[in-house]
Amino acid sequence: MQSRLEEVKDPSAARISSSRPFPVRLLQFFLLFLVIGIGASFLSMYMIRHFGIHNVALVQSTFRPCFQTPGTIESFIMPPVNLMHKMNDTELFWRASFDTRIKDYPFRRVPKIAFMFLTKGPLPMAPLWEKFFKGHEQLYSIYVHSLPSYTPDFPPSSVFYRRHIPSQVAEWGMMSMCDAERRLLANALLDISNEWFILLSESCIPLQNFSIIYRYISRSWYSFMGAVDEPGPYGRGRYEDSMAPEINISDWRKGSQWFEINRKLAIRIVEDSTYYPKFRDFCLPHKCYVDEHYFQTMLTITMPHLLANRSLTYVDWSRGGAHPATFGKDDIKEDFFKRILVDQTCIYNGQPTSTCFLFARKFAPNALEPLLDIAPRVLGI
Repeated sequence: MQSRLEEVKDPSAARISSSRPFPVRLLQFFLLFLVIGIGASFLSMYMIRHFGIHNVALVQSTFRPCFQTPGTIESFIMPPVNLMHKMNDTELFWRASFDTRIKDYPFRRVPKIAFMFLTKGPLPMAPLWEKFFKGHEQLYSIYVHSLPSYTPDFPPSSVFYRRHIPSQVAEWGMMSMCDAERRLLANALLDISNEWFILLSESCIPLQNFSIIYRYISRSWYSFMGAVDEPGPYGRGRYEDSMAPEINISDWRKGSQWFEINRKLAIRIVEDSTYYPKFRDFCLPHKCYVDEHYFQTMLTITMPHLLANRSLTYVDWSRGGAHPATFGKDDIKEDFFKRILVDQTCIYNGQPTSTCFLFARKFAPNALEPLLDIAPRVLGI
């Protein structure tokens, strides 16, 4: 009894006697963890000092977050800086066929005209075109398709400097000619600001100043491509029954190779895989010339309501033969241009007009000097 009372009188002593000692094994575990951590730190410092920090950075650079900061809108709308890309035609046409469904652009878009030159090599009329383009740098783009063997030598001050695209051989009357035209369209479509597309040759000249041409094209309700249902051996006579059912003889059209079309039609041409095989396989020279029928027939079938059914490029076939007339220095007179610029009648946006042609061909290289002389007075250039 006495011993129990003594235990109750000193409760603190009872608590001390009942407490458990600190586990030795847990203390050993903490010490081992601490040693390993300190050792790893020293090892890391040793490797960085002797092997360089770049190896560590290389490991870190492989990490990719689940969510990346999206690029700005400018990264999507900026035109290609270098036209000499490494895409093949299949890749190029696929990329160029992209289109926006929402036409209210979330940025200030200035619509441009893409001037596409299909050439063999040099551009003898380049000095005249330089004068034509001067002062309108925000309203146009230039693309040149030449023979792959040709090396351009334009100076950095020229509007044609570095405007050549990856090209292939284009033969007259062959599908390779239309391939070259599609290639020009596809490269021009990569610039989202290009709204209108004009096909020109090295022998083409402008017949009006830039402001008039821009206003004429931008205000037109239609695109300009001739597409005529022509009877006889040089029209319907070139049709092959093997083209049916995709192309029937009632669909067959003929027109000038030189066109001006809007962005919607340009995409339609580039993305086509339905009509291309038919023309490639059955429109063969010397019976059928594909550049006079392919685009004209395809667009008549798919989008006839968008065509003005005439070309903006003047060509003289009055002398006969397989090729149009070529104009030299002796032809460059004011009366010559009066016949083209004034003595004409056509329909523009439902109204008759005498301004039917904005470009003309074919001009020989020796016509350049008289053209430069007469251009300010007659062409307003």
